[in-house]
Amino acid sequence: MADSTVSALPTREQVVPSRKRIKLPAWLEVAKPRLIPLLLATTVGGMALSDGWPLASPRLVCTLGGGALASAAAGVLNCLWEQDLDGRMLRTSGRALPSGRLSPISAFLGAIACTLAASMLLISGVNCLAAALSLLGLCSYVLLYTALLKPRTSQNIVIGGVAGAIPPLVGAAAATGHVGLGGWWLFALVMVWTPAHFWALALLLREDYRAVGIPMLPVVKGPVITARAIRLYGWATVLLSGLGVLVLPTGGTFYGLLLLPFNGRLLQMVQTLSADPDSLEAAKGLFRWSILYLFGICLLLVLSRTDLASTFDQQVMLGLQALFIPESSS
Repeated sequence: MADSTVSALPTREQVVPSRKRIKLPAWLEVAKPRLIPLLLATTVGGMALSDGWPLASPRLVCTLGGGALASAAAGVLNCLWEQDLDGRMLRTSGRALPSGRLSPISAFLGAIACTLAASMLLISGVNCLAAALSLLGLCSYVLLYTALLKPRTSQNIVIGGVAGAIPPLVGAAAATGHVGLGGWWLFALVMVWTPAHFWALALLLREDYRAVGIPMLPVVKGPVITARAIRLYGWATVLLSGLGVLVLPTGGTFYGLLLLPFNGRLLQMVQTLSADPDSLEAAKGLFRWSILYLFGICLLLVLSRTDLASTFDQQVMLGLQALFIPESSS
């Protein structure tokens, strides 16, 4: 019975079909390039929430380039730390390091080079605060999450999610030289979004984690408790996302209206999983939608800073004034 359960679970390649179609070079594979676009999207979201938006093109390019290099370095160091673990799992034994397609020393030197390049680019082209925050994100992912929390607690992603939530702070710092309320709001939103997103994937891969003794929540508590936790964080994400109406410098009403279908779909998928925690299709659907959801939030933040969104907000305010504040009779 257990063997049939394990064989029924999809591999990561089935969860993310592009992994089957595209075979990356070894040096690029260890950099985990598929994670970088979402991190850069939240970086831009942090920029859009500041009064410094839009940024000059050189500063924007330096911020995103530095962020991408720091993320790549973190990915390589993560692969180095977990190469023995990856080698014991059938799903990951073919990765660049455990399979021998890339030597550890080459990977380590690549990580150091990416870290130095990221620091130089951010310090020279942006500011020291953005560089420091970017390095903090790298260290949080490698030391706090990968080395300390992941092998020890089922709440690893709740605390370790801070690493993935730092890019909005980098974006805000790049735009204004400090982190304002908007940057901290997006940081908090990514923090509460992360557990539901990651646990949906962990439900699909729980037997892989169980086989090597990683205490992910679905392994320790099972799918029912995990689905409840996902529902809790899903609702927290929806409620916190609504505060963007208040923290956006302009376009808050525009953002709030377009946010409704995103949140409605997220709650629908969370509820579907809660009704059937053993459904792999429900977990897969939530995992995929959660990625699109965060991309969508960042896109809404950028669109909300356009002149069209500002005009829309003004028209809405004028309409409300006309509706609730009638003109005085002469």
